Amino acid sequence: MRRLPLPFLRHNKAVSYAISAVIITAVTVSLVLVVALYAYQVLEQQRGGAEFDVAKKSILAFDDALQDVAWKLNASRMVRFKVEFGALDLISNALTLNLSARIGNSSENYSLGSFSTNVVRYSIGTRYVTLGENYSSYILGDDGLIVGGNAESLSRVFIEEKLGLASVTLSYRARAIRTSVIEVNGTMVNYVAIWVIKVVTEYSATYIHDFDLKARCIDIETDTFGPYNVTNADYCTIAVESEDEPSYVQIGLDAGKVVFSVVVAEVRVSV
Repeated sequence: MRRLPLPFLRHNKAVSYAISAVIITAVTVSLVLVVALYAYQVLEQQRGGAEFDVAKKSILAFDDALQDVAWKLNASRMVRFKVEFGALDLISNALTLNLSARIGNSSENYSLGSFSTNVVRYSIGTRYVTLGENYSSYILGDDGLIVGGNAESLSRVFIEEKLGLASVTLSYRARAIRTSVIEVNGTMVNYVAIWVIKVVTEYSATYIHDFDLKARCIDIETDTFGPYNVTNADYCTIAVESEDEPSYVQIGLDAGKVVFSVVVAEVRVSV
């Protein structure tokens, strides 16, 4: 018996091939897109992480530049920044330092002034850099607001992860040193100097892309307090307090009198 051809079967078979080809193509394109998106995200994370490391080095370099000009009136220096994934913030009046002195174990505190200073902060989202929840660490300095002697830096560089951001913050503290002891009219006079770097900006601002961060010393002022009597004591305590968190250093004294000099270098930071 002769079997008659069935055209509609051949047509259905052709249609099934076309549908299969479309499905395979769609799946292939989807897989390519997924792989490409994943590769792009990995590349973005790597670039963001690299920017964070470079930002740390740039902030340390800027600290060197700022401290270099701090005690040279009208001196200026700059450091190049390149920011694409994060942001650099200049934060006005972010830190207030209240200075005081106490001689021996006396209950009387002598106010040595109050200073508001700004901080420089680079931040990037944790989608690019993950340090660990509530991570915090100093890569320069520590949590003290005052140091004694010349060995420690006036700067503090603090790294933390908080509220979905990894950040690097640059701020400054005070230094206290007994600079000399001089006999004046038969009385030994101790001279204690406290140095403070006051960072100022015109306003709080956020910067991205390529820019030069500049530091310029615009003023150096010295305020003198005393002389105060040094009796039944061989030391004084210099305290710096900010947001009810005090830091102290003790400085040895000779019997007689003491004079405190607070030297403030005002450094303008701008772009």
